[in-house]
Amino acid sequence: MEDFRKSDQQEIFSKKIRAGKRTYFFDVKATKSNDYFITITESKKKFDDGSFIKHKIFLYKEDFNKFVEALNETVNHVKTDLMPDYNFEEFNRDNFERTEANDNENN
Repeated sequence: MEDFRKSDQQEIFSKKIRAGKRTYFFDVKATKSNDYFITITESKKKFDDGSFIKHKIFLYKEDFNKFVEALNETVNHVKTDLMPDYNFEEFNRDNFERTEANDNENN
């Protein structure tokens, strides 16, 4: 059945985010009838045998707005109510790379 599911889906777009020991994949897929959905996969390498543990969420178009709204509300709650003094930008890789590049240009 897994082979059937894979052959029935076409990957349209993919975004990979490395986050410490984990990697997240955001993939847009299409069915044969051009219906689109998103899969969100968390992948973590097991160091004892080198295999990967994967957890996957399927997100369908009718739930996109509710999902994004709930995710934003949850993240904002943590940022504003639970940890208002924490600098969430400190782990922003793009910000770090820009700062490092600017430092190198100035030296």
